[in-house]
Amino acid sequence: MTEQPFPLAGVIGQPVAHSRSPALHGFWLKRAGIRGYYIPMEVSQADLEQAIRTLPKLGFVGVNVTIPHKERALALADVVTDRAALIGAANTLIFRRDGKIHADNTDGYGFMENLRLGAPSWRPEAGPAAVLGAGGAARAVLASLLDAGVGEIRLSNRTRARAEALRAEFGSRVRVFDWVQAGNMLEGVKLLANATSLGMTGKPELRVPLDALEQDAVVTDLVYTPLDTPLLQKARKIGCTTIDGLGMLIHQAVPAFERWFGARPEVDGETRKVLLNA
Repeated sequence: MTEQPFPLAGVIGQPVAHSRSPALHGFWLKRAGIRGYYIPMEVSQADLEQAIRTLPKLGFVGVNVTIPHKERALALADVVTDRAALIGAANTLIFRRDGKIHADNTDGYGFMENLRLGAPSWRPEAGPAAVLGAGGAARAVLASLLDAGVGEIRLSNRTRARAEALRAEFGSRVRVFDWVQAGNMLEGVKLLANATSLGMTGKPELRVPLDALEQDAVVTDLVYTPLDTPLLQKARKIGCTTIDGLGMLIHQAVPAFERWFGARPEVDGETRKVLLNA
């Protein structure tokens, strides 16, 4: 593979037009003075393998992978990181010079960095965590919280069978609750994370009651459109520390940018401002 005078990266998904990643990486490239490009590419599931095999020949150093391709991208990789294997999906591909495709998942890293900065006083050993959802995002959250040392994670999903499958995979520290009992599982929790799409613009409302939530809990929503979701608004009224989902999007991009372009980008207020205006 010949080295291109300017490295290319991008995001592949279907749909992909809504992605804010091009604005984020474009801003970091400009600020670092790197002559590279980050391109959104809508790719169907039928064309995914051909696209991934072809991109390195066109000068791409890697891509982000979004819905619905994360699981398939993992299967196509030659080398898989432990965290991507644990989560069962890849959101970052690195096209190595030896021709191999390296798969990683930085969603959990992004989640934990956002949590660390947004709630510096939170400690994994402080008490149980509660997670809503059982999709790819929830898998990343579970893996990162368990790795951080959280002793008990209470998990609820609209389809209980999917939550049970995660419990079987991640172990006895995960306790499953019926969706209709999700409000009850919040008693005594020190962290609540919404990893569903409920509350997102154009999606149904998240109707889990927060009555049992105590004011010393941290509440984070992976949804970032709108930035201030109804969940965060209700949690603030209780007195909880709240963290929006934009920070996770930004932080999960840091390791990928560094691997592709050779410079570690700084996450700051200007970065957030660029995404808010994207």
